[in-house]
Amino acid sequence: MEPLSDTPPARSSPVARADRGESLSEDFVSLTSPYRRELLAHCYRILGSARDAEDLVQETYVNAWRAFDRFEGRSSVRTWLYRIATRACLKALERGDRRSLPSGLGAASHDPEGPLTARIPEPSWLEPLPDALFMDRPADPAEIIEARQSTRLALVAALQLLPPRQRAVLILRDVLQWRANEVAELLGTTRPAVNSALQRARAVLERAAPAEDDLDLVEPGDPALRRLLDRYVAAFENTDVDGLTKVLTEDARFEMPPIPAWFEGREAIGRLLAARFRIHGGFRLVPASANAQPAFALYLDEDGATRAHALQVLTVTGTGISHIVQFTGTGAFAGLGLPEVLPPGR
Repeated sequence: MEPLSDTPPARSSPVARADRGESLSEDFVSLTSPYRRELLAHCYRILGSARDAEDLVQETYVNAWRAFDRFEGRSSVRTWLYRIATRACLKALERGDRRSLPSGLGAASHDPEGPLTARIPEPSWLEPLPDALFMDRPADPAEIIEARQSTRLALVAALQLLPPRQRAVLILRDVLQWRANEVAELLGTTRPAVNSALQRARAVLERAAPAEDDLDLVEPGDPALRRLLDRYVAAFENTDVDGLTKVLTEDARFEMPPIPAWFEGREAIGRLLAARFRIHGGFRLVPASANAQPAFALYLDEDGATRAHALQVLTVTGTGISHIVQFTGTGAFAGLGLPEVLPPGR
């Protein structure tokens, strides 16, 4: 993402435009609307929730509109909006809620065939972010790669481990490329304090979510990715446990929020899926995309209909699928533009 510029936009003050009879409302919309999607991604990184991010973006625009007649153009409109959004997110985090994935709460479970632990209700869980909410559709591979660097699930989950102000510092400095003095001004602190917070945040992030260069992630345009995903879909829809385990890496992870249990290793995941297939079966997978990663809307055949069941977000490396997060429930389906019941023959 390009650095934020403090160069004032080439425009007259709101008062001068009003004196000329121009509409402040139309001017506000034209100047601020281009940034709505990227502000949504920014709030999502901080909050870990697509729904909360949408609410905070709406609040940002309300607050910006109320202050627009006092905006003097000493920074870019984009920078101004990011300041308002960041402050709104930090205020929202004062409640102390921290979202996570099951793997961030404890060790892997060791009984794939046993009963799964009771669900933990929200707002404990990290949520997926449908690509359609923050990227153009269809997105080209270069856009997906750029978005993936800052919205992949593992990174957003790791960000939630940081205290809110450290989280904001790291995102503003490393994702948005703000200067240290700009961040210090926004947070009401000093430049040395910002640099110190950034070093601590980077250390935590490197342990929890290694850089993409260390993960050997498959690029979105790679034909090998499509072949691997086709094998995954065929195996899942045919309840072929052996075929599924063959597309997983040896140390793959499978987690299912809001169920806190999670499983690690090809063998354990195979046993888990075999047990689940005996209970359910009749799955259909519809391609989707969330967090700039491959995803599938998972539908379940029941009561004569094919109903939405979960959203799976996959991490794919050069050696196979290394991580599957299955968000049970239909909360993300509206953002994906998918129905809760598949039409016959879909």
